[in-house]
Amino acid sequence: MGHFDTYYFKLKISKRKKIAKKRDITNRIIAWGLDKNYYDGKRINGYGGYNYDGRWKKFLPKIIKKYKLNKKSRVLDLGCKKGFFMKDLEDLVPGIKVYGIEDHYYAIKNSHPQVKKNIKFSEYYNLPFKNKEIDFIFAFNSIYTHNLRNVIASLKEMQRVGKKNYVVLASYENEKERNAFLDWTVIGTTILHKKDWLKLFKFIGYKGDYYFSTAKTLGLL
Repeated sequence: MGHFDTYYFKLKISKRKKIAKKRDITNRIIAWGLDKNYYDGKRINGYGGYNYDGRWKKFLPKIIKKYKLNKKSRVLDLGCKKGFFMKDLEDLVPGIKVYGIEDHYYAIKNSHPQVKKNIKFSEYYNLPFKNKEIDFIFAFNSIYTHNLRNVIASLKEMQRVGKKNYVVLASYENEKERNAFLDWTVIGTTILHKKDWLKLFKFIGYKGDYYFSTAKTLGLL
């Protein structure tokens, strides 16, 4: 188990501080509809337009190398949204088997046509796969939107299904970081201190890799 930085969060950051200051409970209520308003509506209520731009092709070579992915690999994107990670991985590794799990109906309905057939609706803590059926599970900014009970269950499920796992979680090291993250997020739910995440990993036996998304990595401080 180790902390692995894909460098995704080194993307140019713009206007996040201003947006965070304007968000309130109304925006969070709207976001939790997990529909067009969250994905493709106003930025203050979510993504502000969740559109394909090929960005994962910048970061996937590092992931492919670390996890030794090839055309024989089976990969699961847990919380795949519209399947853009899946699409780019298929393009870079022809023949690879990539699956997606999502619990947002709108995202599945509007997913990329290249991978839509391989996306299933399911709870993250009840994956429709056999033990160790997947070579690599990628859970990017997805499971921490759930309550702690379901986060724990999802991590355990990743352990059951995946031979190798990687999860991105919301975290902080002090109250200033925590408050800045809370001002920004619209559906983030389980946001723990870094030390507490590590205690949780140890307690449940999570042995995969991880990355902590924080107010600093998001450019909010």
